[in-house]
Amino acid sequence: MNKGGVIVQKPTMQDLADRAGVSRITVWKVLNNRPGVSAAVRDKVCRAAIECGVPLRDAPAPESVKKKRVFAVAVARPESSTFWMQIIHHLAQELSRFGAGLMYVYMPAAYQNGFALPAALSPEELAAFLVLNVYDATLLRMLSDNQLPKVFLDTVPALPANALHGDLVLLEGRARTREITKSLLASGRVHLGFVGDVNYSQTNFDRYKGFADAHREMGCPIDPAMSHTGHLGLRSHYEEISRFLDSLPSLPDGFVCASDFIASFVRRYFEETGRPVNERFLITGFDDSREYPNVSGQITTVNVATEELGKMLARKLMYRADYPAAPFEVSYVATQILYRGPLQKAQ
Repeated sequence: MNKGGVIVQKPTMQDLADRAGVSRITVWKVLNNRPGVSAAVRDKVCRAAIECGVPLRDAPAPESVKKKRVFAVAVARPESSTFWMQIIHHLAQELSRFGAGLMYVYMPAAYQNGFALPAALSPEELAAFLVLNVYDATLLRMLSDNQLPKVFLDTVPALPANALHGDLVLLEGRARTREITKSLLASGRVHLGFVGDVNYSQTNFDRYKGFADAHREMGCPIDPAMSHTGHLGLRSHYEEISRFLDSLPSLPDGFVCASDFIASFVRRYFEETGRPVNERFLITGFDDSREYPNVSGQITTVNVATEELGKMLARKLMYRADYPAAPFEVSYVATQILYRGPLQKAQ
């Protein structure tokens, strides 16, 4: 054939055999849809033919071609935080390096009667999907029951790893929160509170465990009245946190918050009410978010490398799509404490 004035020879069976690493007779059997060839070898030959521009008239397309390399992120409220958007951005970039695409599958924040998973979550459309920022147990169960290969970034305590039917990736928070809390206790701030819904996510639960670990290791009892670990409404965080703080007749030496998001509301309360605190009072967070100006760069927190996390999730998706029968994995992503203010000086 002629391409731009250059004569290009049509690939021969030997060319395809060399490319696929098989014999010519195997190539002939595959192209003519004859028996006697394993599915794995048939897949290799078909892929070689497609790459060389040889039409597959009688041969069925290989599974890896029929299941187009398109992945999805099943996500609730991605616009709610640049934290999630950064992860998705780097996930898409990494997939594109391997010629794969990424599509969004939007999920509600909470299950409602009659909701069904989007039709896009099907083997005809996707190779695998990632579950991101979905923290409703019913929705997570529905996603878990889907037959496609899948990876979860976080879950809820009510749905542990062995119930997910997929890989689970968690941000390491228990050890980091333990270290932060021990630093606070060692500095003489022995009356501390924790703020964050511990049943909202497994990562929040782990961070509270770290808070409790530090108190146990340092021999300091926890005063439950100083902590708000119960439910926080999706759009009523500030009001509920304010009511909790108003209810405290006296304040602790500081609050360990489940996230910078939570820490920003705690700080806002003191900014708006003018309620006095002692000079040693501190607030700490998690995520090192730049979205909340009243705490960004000012409080001790924990950094999450969103770029590397997005890349890692892309690789996990591709692996899970290629090896759906492989044992499921639970992995923890290392995080780094960023000490600031008085705690930085104490290190």
